[in-house]
Amino acid sequence: MRKPYASKQPLGEEGYRVVGAAMEVYNDLGFGLSEEVYQEALEREMADQSIPFDAQRRLSVIYKGKPLQKVFVPDLLVFDQIIVELKAVKELLPEHDAQLMNYLRVTKKPVGYLINFGKPGALDWKRFLLSEYLH
Repeated sequence: MRKPYASKQPLGEEGYRVVGAAMEVYNDLGFGLSEEVYQEALEREMADQSIPFDAQRRLSVIYKGKPLQKVFVPDLLVFDQIIVELKAVKELLPEHDAQLMNYLRVTKKPVGYLINFGKPGALDWKRFLLSEYLH
């Protein structure tokens, strides 16, 4: 029997499952398709693997205890704690990192993944951690 992945990183096991599902999609579809195609395929893969997620969930920005009208809409909110932002670009840029970091800060979610399906040869991904929002 296969031993489950054990991580000492915050939400590490959950993140391992997210990246594993993304790798499954990349291995099947390859690179070069649109972000929307990868999002739909990843949603299907996560559902098949019983990974809880919300797609395009509107997340409020709270200022001094009150929600602003401006909301953020990340591609996926997984396990209600991990923001996943998908890309289908040749290479990830600092702007992509900044976008995910902003989502984490304003929503007070502790972990984020930036997953890029656009790079030839291998899935490209980064993990972000804001420890001040860990419970």
